[in-house]
Amino acid sequence: MATSTNASPAIEPPLVPSRRRDLAPSAALGWLAAGWRDLLVRPATSLVYGLAVFAISGVVIWSLFALGLDYILFPALAGFMVVGPFVAIGLYAKSRDIAKRRPVSLARMILVKSESGAQVWFTGAILSLLMLVWMRAAVLIYALFFGLRPFPGLENVATMLFTTPVGLAMLLVGTVVGALFAAFSFAISTFAIPMLLDEKTDAFTAMGTSISLVWNNLPVMLAWGAIVLVLFALCVATGLLGLIVVFPLLGHATWHSYEAMK
Repeated sequence: MATSTNASPAIEPPLVPSRRRDLAPSAALGWLAAGWRDLLVRPATSLVYGLAVFAISGVVIWSLFALGLDYILFPALAGFMVVGPFVAIGLYAKSRDIAKRRPVSLARMILVKSESGAQVWFTGAILSLLMLVWMRAAVLIYALFFGLRPFPGLENVATMLFTTPVGLAMLLVGTVVGALFAAFSFAISTFAIPMLLDEKTDAFTAMGTSISLVWNNLPVMLAWGAIVLVLFALCVATGLLGLIVVFPLLGHATWHSYEAMK
């Protein structure tokens, strides 16, 4: 008598969303244009957000001078770029609301609801710790080259750095170390914060995915990093007043860079 066997169907692994790996460097300009369009949707919300970032930055810088900590001003400015992607989370939320045709409001930008819950705040804490480590590293580099010599003040720092062999050596080492910190923080945070806002995942998966996306899209990410650096330098040149417009613009554009990688 013939026997029949009911073979159970094979269980296929869940599909993993593919991530883009073929974007041209010019795509970075498209992200910037898309960010500008989002900024113009109820622009007051984005500009108030940027004004708050400018005001907080001003208070921090004033506090550094008041406490005699002006020697960490430049590391602090560099550190701002480390935590900037997390600070911009409300701008990502606005761009997400625009894409999903939800109401846009400043309250929704401040009271952000992340799909990953507290994981996004954990990532913010990691970025803050990384900023503090970079600032401490900058102080140690100064001590290694100049010992216990007091900081000469901002008015004399250019002379100290550019007209002495020790200053030039410190500038070279500081630039290399700072570039390593900047590259690492850029890689782990650029896509991680938007991903944690939009997807249910954990902090380390998001940061690892962000590193992978940056590495596999290196040409466009180098172009994007250059745009961010130039616009931030413009903000510094304007006494940080440029943050009022530039910070929201970059925040909205960063969301579109994440969307392009889906």
